[in-house]
Amino acid sequence: MKRRTFLRDTAALAGALAVTRPARGGQFTGRIRKSLKWGMVTGAKGLPLVESFRKLRACGFEGVEPSLSHVTNPDEWLAASRESGLIIDGTVGARTEKLDDGIALTKKLGGDSMLVVARYDQQQPLVDNWSRCRDQLRAAAPEAERQRIKLLVENVWATFLISPFDMARFIDEIGSPWVQVHFDIGNMMRWGIAEHWAQVLGRRSQKLDVKEWSQKQAMQTGLNKGFDVPIGDGDINWSAVRVELGRIGFTGWAAAEVKGGGWDYLADVSRRMDRVLDL
Repeated sequence: MKRRTFLRDTAALAGALAVTRPARGGQFTGRIRKSLKWGMVTGAKGLPLVESFRKLRACGFEGVEPSLSHVTNPDEWLAASRESGLIIDGTVGARTEKLDDGIALTKKLGGDSMLVVARYDQQQPLVDNWSRCRDQLRAAAPEAERQRIKLLVENVWATFLISPFDMARFIDEIGSPWVQVHFDIGNMMRWGIAEHWAQVLGRRSQKLDVKEWSQKQAMQTGLNKGFDVPIGDGDINWSAVRVELGRIGFTGWAAAEVKGGGWDYLADVSRRMDRVLDL
């Protein structure tokens, strides 16, 4: 082969490889899959469900998590998921009472988890609340195991389970691998530090909720306003959170849980999730 021909062909091959070779992924590329809460999707009004699902795929999401009350026609949701490729990875909104119906609906939709809120009746002693919620989840665990649906308790602003040690002990007392934690990375910033929660909870954290928090904004304009800052622009130390998630080898779903908006806004939320989670 002539030298000129060899150099030409080599250059062409190198150019082709440069085009086709995938870019280097981030730390959690292929390990964390992006979802979002259905209540964020304000652009869905008036659209067929399957079209909204397709648009969410175009925004960069692989999954969606509806509240149980959103799913009035499970067959329609299941058909839209199958046609669009958007996965209903789990459901949201159950309390520790009467969980069987939510488990059954989640199973029908193809999800693998149901987010559970441990209700705190502040008129009752704390120990009674603890025992009631623990025992209700213990009782539901066999059905969750039978249906292969994890019951994931979220850390919420109920002034209950507000320490990572409380949450870890609560889960451990239930004693079932089918009752674990849906770790909201922003919620505990009112009381603690996100990466410290991640460290204490360890592998109990089975799914993530992603939002941001600004302590300054919360102090100046009200506690709920602390969440009104774009993901990545607040006080959460995302690199430290990633370190702790890396320590436990976290894989699975992370769902955006921020204010709703249109398709361009949701695409921006997706891109911000890429940055803070290093996807």
